[in-house]
Amino acid sequence: MTGDKNADHGELHAVLESWLNAVRASDVEGITSHYTRDILAFDAVKQLQFKGVEAYASHWRDCTQMCREPTFDIHQLSFESGGDTAFGHYLAYCGGTDDKGQHNASWARVTVGLRREAGRWKIAHEHFSIPFDPATGQLLFDAKP
Repeated sequence: MTGDKNADHGELHAVLESWLNAVRASDVEGITSHYTRDILAFDAVKQLQFKGVEAYASHWRDCTQMCREPTFDIHQLSFESGGDTAFGHYLAYCGGTDDKGQHNASWARVTVGLRREAGRWKIAHEHFSIPFDPATGQLLFDAKP
């Protein structure tokens, strides 16, 4: 069983690496090819939730237009898996250059839920969040690990 779990974790890391390459290339089709058709995503930007790959693809298109020269790094990636489901979490350093040439990036917390479909791991749930200060209501864009 340990060998299977190690193989799964290798596959899961490869999925996130492939997804990351698509994000860095602003390749929306490549990004969304890693999601299930019924993905439920809680992004830190724009709206409360995105249901389905088409809705999330539209959001990703908006994101790639907002952030030219994207910055996206994954840190402390960890997975747990069993059977055809897995979940992972990591810290993301993400941002990009806006239309005024200003580069902005911050840390976010990310949780992903994956399931194996037709022998391939796909992201079925994704949750990005940025911590905030409850006393002021301000997002903590300067938070660091």
